[in-house]
Order: sequence, then C-alpha cells, then structure tokens
Amino acid sequence: MTLIDGKKVADTIKEEIAAEVEKMVAEGKKRPHLAAVLVGHDGGSETYVANKVRSCEQCGFTSTLIRFEDDVTEEKLLEVIKQLNEDSDVDGFIVQLPLPKHISEQKIIEAIDYRKDVDGFHPVNVGRMSIGLPCFVSATPAGILELLARYAIDTKGRRCVVLGRSNIVGKPVATLMMQKHTPGDATVTVCHSATQNIKEICREADIIIAALGRPGFVTADMVKQGAVIIDVGTTRVPDASRKSGFRLCGDVDFANVAPLCSFITPVPGGVGPMTICSLMKNTLLAGQHAIY
Repeated sequence: MTLIDGKKVADTIKEEIAAEVEKMVAEGKKRPHLAAVLVGHDGGSETYVANKVRSCEQCGFTSTLIRFEDDVTEEKLLEVIKQLNEDSDVDGFIVQLPLPKHISEQKIIEAIDYRKDVDGFHPVNVGRMSIGLPCFVSATPAGILELLARYAIDTKGRRCVVLGRSNIVGKPVATLMMQKHTPGDATVTVCHSATQNIKEICREADIIIAALGRPGFVTADMVKQGAVIIDVGTTRVPDASRKSGFRLCGDVDFANVAPLCSFITPVPGGVGPMTICSLMKNTLLAGQHAIY
C-alpha cells in the first residue's frame, strides 16, 4: 500500500510555480494577482482563505483579501465583482463559498468574468471542461488528477466509481476521468443518494473517488484488493482529545480500508493540499492570460 502524500506533491508544485513567476518577473512581466472575497466568519472558510493567502506568498503572487460581514447585500457583492472584473491588475479572483442564504451563489458565480474565474465554477468554464477545451478546471478535481499523474497511477480502461454528484467535485471529476487524456480514459460510474447496490458497484471499481461528505462511508467490504482510493471528504467531527475540539474525518474508513489498497489518500494531507495548489496553478494561468 502506497500512501499518496498530497502535501509533498503540493509543495513541489508550488516551488515549480514560484520558479515560473520569478522567470516572468525577470522578463518584465507583472506578478500574478489573486483576490479573494470572504463574507462572514465561517470557521472553515476563514482557515481555507488564510491558507490561500499563505500559498500566494509561497508562489510569489500578489494577493488581496476583501472582507464583508454576513449581512452584506447581494447588490454590494455584485458591485465588487464588477470592479474586480474590470481591474486589469487582478488576474483572477474567488468568492469563497458558502455564502449567506440571502445571496444567490449561482448569480454570484455567473457574474464573475470566466477569464478570471480561477475557481472554475462559471458555466463557461464548466462547459469548456466538459468538451475538452482550455479552461479553468475547478480546484479539487484538478488536484485529484494531478495526484494520479504524479504517482503514475494507470487510469486508462480502469473502472472508476465516483461517490457524489456535486457541482464542485463529483460531476467535474467524473467528466475529467472519462475524457480522452492521461489521467483519464476510465470507465466511470457516478453513485449518489438514489443509487442502489452501492457496495456491489464499488467492489468492482479499480479506482474509487469518494466525495460524499459522509464520514467513514466507504468500508472494507466495499473495496476490492488493489483498488486506488481517493478520499475527498473533510468533515469536522467532535474530538475532546484535540485542542481544537474536533478532527477532520474522511469519507473512507481509513484504518480498515488502507490495507486493501494499492494507493490511498489520507485525511488530512491527501486531496486537501492539492485543492489550494490547483487554485495557484489556475492563478498562474490567469496571470499568463492562457485562458481567453
């Protein structure tokens, strides 16, 4: 069993990005600039945005954080997005989700210029991804494919089961895994809350990508010997022994599943670091004006 070290891969990629940025600056080009809009004080979002700011520093990017209280109006947020769209110094930006219930996330996503949509959520980027055109691919699916590539995991012709059909992970990663490239070329089945016989379907899988947000859902009796397991789940569960009062738990029962696997991602330290790393790669592409 090989443990897939997402943190190590992410650090390597950030070093590669930093070298590319210094090369750009030496050629007289400007540093890529990533802006983040954060609404409210959600704990997970706060941590995630802080990690993004730190990663920008590691990559040599310029970064800007724009904060609002959770009573900000949808109109005000749309006004800020318009300003960021028109600001030639900002190469890419994200609006951290989730947003307060009085704000339409879809309206906010669609207001972002797709050429600055480094989260890869805009319908134009999603559509371009689905037919294999150059685009910003959403960060977690892109990170998963990067891990498969860096560990030289063969996906061609393999049976891949994706657990979950979210717009952020399940649907895009299923699309990427079935496309004619490497990694990819897999035969993909997407399972969700209405799927029957999930255990039987999973037992036939060479690769399982678990993105349900249900701690410990994938158990040993669902996994065949030698399978590759990519665990996207990061649910906070109470843990009195931790200073924080909680621990992160994946969608996979790691202790019992890991001995069966050829490769498996841990939680934390697997897919998580790759998500921010992929956002940095998208920001570099934006700074190079590679998507238009």
